[in-house]
Amino acid sequence: MRVQTIIATAAVFVAFSTAVDARKIHLFGSHHARPARAAVANVRGPQPVHYQWSLGASQKAHSDMVAGFRKVGLNPGQYVWATSVPAVGETRVVIDRLTQMAYVYRADKLVGAAHVSTAKQGHITPLGEWKVLEKRPFYRSKKYDNAPMPWMERIDEYGTAFHGGANPGYPASHGCIRLPMKFAEKVYGLTKVGSKVIIEG
Repeated sequence: MRVQTIIATAAVFVAFSTAVDARKIHLFGSHHARPARAAVANVRGPQPVHYQWSLGASQKAHSDMVAGFRKVGLNPGQYVWATSVPAVGETRVVIDRLTQMAYVYRADKLVGAAHVSTAKQGHITPLGEWKVLEKRPFYRSKKYDNAPMPWMERIDEYGTAFHGGANPGYPASHGCIRLPMKFAEKVYGLTKVGSKVIIEG
């Protein structure tokens, strides 16, 4: 009886091993892995980005940048600016925290876009609709070691502003939106107190 049990067990083991080797059975759900990878590989086009808050301004601005400047994205510190800017019309600024981009419109035309740097972890660049409350060509932070803030445009009572500054390629500020220096100067020349600012992300 014991010999028969051993032989039966050995036969099952051999059959099991042969089946595994022949890939007739799949362990740990591995037979599901290939279709899943194939499905991901077959996805076409951009995937939706999930925002905490958005009016859709960032997505439209990105589409306008692709159409107007033939750019899908920009490198840290890089910006684009239109060869002609409408002489009249309201200026508005759109900031996208997720993609670290800023877009500037005059009337309905996108006239510029830049890679930016918003608040690092532990600090906040606030979402929402804002207006430029104050403009100064040069300013120093009262909160952070007298740090220089060239082409400063403040949008709230806490001191959040956009201005020229370092753009390392990731969120690195205490809350302000750092723009490439030349871009900040160009934006400053178009805005006025009361200009609309939309921050999404």
